[in-house]
Amino acid sequence: MKNILVTGASRGVGYALASKFLSEGYSVFCASRNLKPLQELEQKHQMSCTLIRLDLEEEESILSAAQYFKENAIQLDIVVHNAGAIINKPFADITRKELEMCYNVNVLGPFQITQNLVPLLKEDAHVVFISSMGGFQGTQKFPGLTAYSSSKSAVASLTECLQEEFKETKLAFNCICLGAIQTEMLANAFPGYQAPLNPEQISEYICQFSTTAHRYLKGKVLPVSLSTP
Repeated sequence: MKNILVTGASRGVGYALASKFLSEGYSVFCASRNLKPLQELEQKHQMSCTLIRLDLEEEESILSAAQYFKENAIQLDIVVHNAGAIINKPFADITRKELEMCYNVNVLGPFQITQNLVPLLKEDAHVVFISSMGGFQGTQKFPGLTAYSSSKSAVASLTECLQEEFKETKLAFNCICLGAIQTEMLANAFPGYQAPLNPEQISEYICQFSTTAHRYLKGKVLPVSLSTP
């Protein structure tokens, strides 16, 4: 049975993806700073669902989560860096604290948790970073998203750097840049906007990508969107 870690698993795409993996029979480690929404999922899949508290803004939380895997000698087949934070605010009004929060969750946290988990990855493990079309080179950019889109661009570059760093191994690092998905996070940032896809729909694609794409792709940053801005 493959071991899969999904961050940001308590809502939106992360919850739908964790549910999808579990329904497919995988052993899933659901990581989130808020574990309460995951308790029902844990009860339903008692033998294959494990909840792990992970706050990507806190270094202590990151190290503690990594230590759990080390202490229990758990090797991971797949890691999906799904957790994300968005700020929709004019460039001139974004505070240093808000900028740091966005980068901590979207870039620095995934960077550090990956550092700590590399020794625990299986030989041919697949690490998937979830970025955004807003962070995809050459696509249309929107006002108010300077912190978010620039952090997601950093995730794309990090993916390419990691693949080069580990090119002599069988590890695969890939990044998928999603278009708009109808999640709570999107609704909070853009009230009234209706996205073309819901979390359940996109989770089917991410599940398939995570479990198969590393056979054909390494170090790739791919757009996944119904529009072509």
